[in-house]
Amino acid sequence: MAGDGYDDSNRAFIQAFMARSTMTFEEAKPVLAAILSAKEGRQVLEGDITQADFTSYITAANAALSPFDLEIRSTLHQAPPPVNGEPPANPPRIYALVNTTSDPLAQLATTYTADEIAFVKRLLDAMFETNNTRRCEGMAVSSMQALQLARSSGDGRRDSTQQQTQGSSAPALSMTQAESVLKKLVEEGWLEKSSKGYYSLSPRGLMELRGWLVDTYNEEDEDGNRVNRIKFCVACKEIVTVGQRCANRDCPGRLHEACIRNTFRVQRSEQCPVCKAPWPGDKYVGEKAMTAIERGAQGRGRTGNELVGSGIDS
Repeated sequence: MAGDGYDDSNRAFIQAFMARSTMTFEEAKPVLAAILSAKEGRQVLEGDITQADFTSYITAANAALSPFDLEIRSTLHQAPPPVNGEPPANPPRIYALVNTTSDPLAQLATTYTADEIAFVKRLLDAMFETNNTRRCEGMAVSSMQALQLARSSGDGRRDSTQQQTQGSSAPALSMTQAESVLKKLVEEGWLEKSSKGYYSLSPRGLMELRGWLVDTYNEEDEDGNRVNRIKFCVACKEIVTVGQRCANRDCPGRLHEACIRNTFRVQRSEQCPVCKAPWPGDKYVGEKAMTAIERGAQGRGRTGNELVGSGIDS
């Protein structure tokens, strides 16, 4: 349906994409239907739009955007909203327009203040360091913890470095300002907020920040040992912040929930694809790992609040 030449319909598609933080094929169908109706001078229905049409417009858009260091990338949604109370059998593929070269945090600096950017960095440190330990790979923050990060404690490695370079006064936001920043990050598609009030990186955030996350959080410790806090799904090779892990904490075996079924079907066994140990099915990555730890703590007479800032590793 789409022509080979680059025309106004392709430009309209890019403009529609830039007006949204992300888009799925289902969300793109009415957009393309409207664009093609105008192009062809006849009504084109949403049902007339095929995956091939969508793919051809993505391909043309990427060819046009490449000189500007922009690209439309895609990833499967790790934790799509449930359908009738159940997780969808086939999670949607999320498409996002990302910058391929510049520091993603520098992009945020065009619309956020320096103190707000410092708050975002503290959020990321909490997700991928404080709440991402050997015992619990949470990679999310509760609403309460996020608001407590509005004011820097100066305890973290990055906060300490920041204070040395910026002076003794640590960047801080009021609770109201922090709530506003969190809301804006969700609206712009950088973060997602779960029904239980946990913030985590969205599919767009993971695509935009992938290289930065690996460079920042995968490093050598003081003893020269490699510490890989950012882990990847063995099946699809994308970052895992929601999914399951091998029972062996030293094994890098991680799988998205959506990848587990296909992986076990292909290998014809419910074993870890890496170390071949029996796959437990109850060792989680993401919010489920954090809530399991919190339930255990509450059962021992501790509150979830006591776990904030402790690395959930006590």
